Amino acid sequence: MNIDPKLEKELIELENRFWQALRDNDATAAVGLTDFPCILTGPQGISSIDEKGFTSMMKSASYSLDAFSIESDAKVRLVGDDVAIIAYKAHEELTVDGKPVRLDVADSSTWVRRDGTWKCAQHTEAILGDPFGRDRAGAPSTQRSGAV
Repeated sequence: MNIDPKLEKELIELENRFWQALRDNDATAAVGLTDFPCILTGPQGISSIDEKGFTSMMKSASYSLDAFSIESDAKVRLVGDDVAIIAYKAHEELTVDGKPVRLDVADSSTWVRRDGTWKCAQHTEAILGDPFGRDRAGAPSTQRSGAV
């Protein structure tokens, strides 16, 4: 299904607004952009979160998002009239436990249209790097012992 460039631009802007709400620690704006229960996946695992849990998570976050940028080559696919998927790479600058952290990530979100308004129903984040984790501190050895 082809996507209208105007709709593609709108969905990319919604994704940026969501990130900005996180940066501003604006739980009201983030909740307004979210379809609950929202499914989340990332390095920490998976979860399905309701509005109360989402708001609590934002208010008790042990980190701050200081800056972000979404790369311009985002991919958007309209799956149905009221369901769209967006995938992109982003750069994050955070403060975690009082220390600066910079991450390059690949993210995707599924947006659903409810009563004419787009809301995020699912979001994933993967830290970019070696797909086998060999570039991570403490990564297990890639050598095997014994017969192959």
